[in-house]
Amino acid sequence: MRQTRSIEIGVGLFMAAGLVALFFLAMQVSNLGSLSDDDGYVITARFYNIGGLKVKAPVTMAGVTLGRVVDISFDQQTYEAVVSMRIDPKYTNIPDDSFAKVYTAGLLGEKYIGLDPGGSDVFLGEGGSLTLTQSSLVLEEIIGQFLFNKAQEAPGG
Repeated sequence: MRQTRSIEIGVGLFMAAGLVALFFLAMQVSNLGSLSDDDGYVITARFYNIGGLKVKAPVTMAGVTLGRVVDISFDQQTYEAVVSMRIDPKYTNIPDDSFAKVYTAGLLGEKYIGLDPGGSDVFLGEGGSLTLTQSSLVLEEIIGQFLFNKAQEAPGG
């Protein structure tokens, strides 16, 4: 009877440790465990199509995460998505003519912002704006263009 009780306690502790590990894994996957709301400076970029980009998506340059997307809004005058990004304070030398692109990571289609550095001697700071952007590629549009081109190439089309 005593051995059964100690086995039950051991299994319970193992399950509790597993739940704690799953919680930390979920925090890492959802990007909730990094960069508080007050750290760094906010910059913006405008895109015609962000294709499923979400708040908390990474902002990277050369594969290194520099910050996170903190807000996405819609400009009703220009019909563009306005993406606000909080950049970590240790990255203070991002040229103001850098190029922002919406990329897809992995098989699940997670979107993120990739920055390509420009050559300017002026750097982005709080309230800065990236004017050179490339929107997300929409798979449906690419397939539609491919099918339309094939239909045009067909004899009699």
